[in-house]
Amino acid sequence: MRCNYCEWRCELGGGKLGVCRMYHEQDGAVTERFPSQWCSYGTSRIESVPFYHVYPGSRTMILGTSSCNFKCKYCSNAFIAKADPASVQDRMFDLTPREIVAMARKLRCHNIVFNINEPTVSLPTLLEVAREAREAGIPMGCLTNAYTTEESTDILESIFSFFNIGLKGLSTDFNRDYIGIPSSAPILRNIARLARTRHVEVTTPVIQSVNDHELDEIADFLSGIDRQIPWHVFRLLPEDEMKDAGYPNIEVINQALTLARTKLPSLYFHNFVGSDWVNTLCQGCGAVVIERFSLGCGGDKLHRFLCEGNRCPQCGREVKLLGTRTEWTREEAAI
Repeated sequence: MRCNYCEWRCELGGGKLGVCRMYHEQDGAVTERFPSQWCSYGTSRIESVPFYHVYPGSRTMILGTSSCNFKCKYCSNAFIAKADPASVQDRMFDLTPREIVAMARKLRCHNIVFNINEPTVSLPTLLEVAREAREAGIPMGCLTNAYTTEESTDILESIFSFFNIGLKGLSTDFNRDYIGIPSSAPILRNIARLARTRHVEVTTPVIQSVNDHELDEIADFLSGIDRQIPWHVFRLLPEDEMKDAGYPNIEVINQALTLARTKLPSLYFHNFVGSDWVNTLCQGCGAVVIERFSLGCGGDKLHRFLCEGNRCPQCGREVKLLGTRTEWTREEAAI
């Protein structure tokens, strides 16, 4: 029996597990091995996920399960994404989808984002969470590598209203040597597919002298889909198998983004403290319409939302956002 959730299309049955080790064959069907088991849940500001053009300033509940279908050499969550999922179950939280959504409501979260590992490895559970979240009126988003079949991309679309898709590199050599996949083609297909119907942002971790030469080509691809796609270029911090690598030079990478900024106006360069490139500028007159703090390592925060009805206060041009500024109530701010 074949698992068709991701592009690996693993053969299951006879005790065999696929690449992510999260599914097996049971009673003639592909079944989750560890449904409703969570490695983490908590609250954060949505800018730190990062989503810059989704419900600015909102409180989000962040979730994760275990495992992944990638083997990135620089994985920042390797302790959960690369570990045998069976070996970490004694450290997991056992919460039903209804309990997860109830927790989100109790914590006064405005949305739920799956962002610790790859959602494709837990699709049946996430479908149940989505049903509960819809009933509660809570939108859902995710971070994903989008190495998914067309069928499972449809499922992801039915679960999530907004996506941040990791486009780590384009070349065959890079994807084989650093990610462990044969091609980025399915990811490119799915970025274009999801951008037609859902809000999509894209993140590219930059490894200096390895994938930084692809930045202009990535910008060409994204701008060919939609020039307003927000693109997060991350200064990659050495992790996992690359923990001995040098830290990328901020100025060198910033210079490499000069041409890309003319193609994608909503290009952000961050993941380091004090970045000057995390504000949103009006694509009409260039005025700052959203100001943010860059606190490094996923700590970004909304500072000032200057739009009026999601429009530039200077020239009136619309700023493309999903939702608008989300104000916290006094009770929410106290949590």
